[in-house]
Amino acid sequence: MSTPVLTFFNNKSGVGKTSLVYHLTWMFAELGKTVVAVDLDPQANLTAAFIDEEELARLWEDDPSKPTTIFRCIKPLTNVGDILPPQTQAFGSRLHLIPGDVALSGFEDALSEQWPKALSENNLYRPFRILTAFWQVAQQAAAELKADLIIVDVGPNLGAINRSVLLGTDHVVIPLGADLFSLQGLKNLGPTLRNWRKQWQKRLDNWEQPEFDLPNGQMQPLGYLVQQHSVRLSRPVKAYDRWVKQIPVVYRESVLDEKKKSTIPAVDPYCLATIKHYRSLIPMAQEKRKPIFKLTSSDGAIGAHAQSVKDAYDDFEKLARKIWYQLSGGEEL
Repeated sequence: MSTPVLTFFNNKSGVGKTSLVYHLTWMFAELGKTVVAVDLDPQANLTAAFIDEEELARLWEDDPSKPTTIFRCIKPLTNVGDILPPQTQAFGSRLHLIPGDVALSGFEDALSEQWPKALSENNLYRPFRILTAFWQVAQQAAAELKADLIIVDVGPNLGAINRSVLLGTDHVVIPLGADLFSLQGLKNLGPTLRNWRKQWQKRLDNWEQPEFDLPNGQMQPLGYLVQQHSVRLSRPVKAYDRWVKQIPVVYRESVLDEKKKSTIPAVDPYCLATIKHYRSLIPMAQEKRKPIFKLTSSDGAIGAHAQSVKDAYDDFEKLARKIWYQLSGGEEL
């Protein structure tokens, strides 16, 4: 039985997605779940949040035959080899990272090339092995570590890498900003997910007797998250409210493919949370390589900052519990 995969995805940058993933991986571990975080954004921002530049340089410059990053695990597929089991980075006993790699973007062409070949009548082993490589690596790590959950960070695009990631995704959370661009990204994302799900099913049907386990490409939307308005933004609160009020309708129509409804509940059940900025704590946390809710007085979190640390812990704990309840089918965390 495979480990569930949760991917945070939107076709819009600048919505705090990577920071959100970083903090939630720590919180799930804090609450007793063993987590494998996978950085599948070629910019490797999630990896940079966990690992300092000196250590990251060592990972990228070390012996290329060592599977120390997600790209090195799948690189043999570009020749005649097969997937290598990942060497994860541990952050405590319950949190493990498969580091990202800027070289990952070079795998995009291979994924694009194999996509139509998965519908051919020839040998299907190689196309499916390449298309599901990310899922295979993540599942190998999860099985080795007896993980409860795999959490994936991806870039903000609809390219072949993200398509491959989503084929191996069970649940999707969509982070949003309250602006026109996030809404447009939401409109693009919903139909794209449905199309990928449909096209993947055709490919699964084409390989009647697969020679290894394959993901089902469920891509079930769990809900969305919205960045809270900040007084430091140049836009007034009215502009923020304008876009926030449109999100529930757009989410239902574009992502859930529902017909337009005349009324939307005052508290939208699909809104998982409104995320605070915690701006004053972010630089402090980045310097210490820890989530903001783990900052202490020795890190400089004193006075009002100490209360913000507590608030952050409460907010992320509540969000983690809510996400787990939904993806587990009603199990309390």
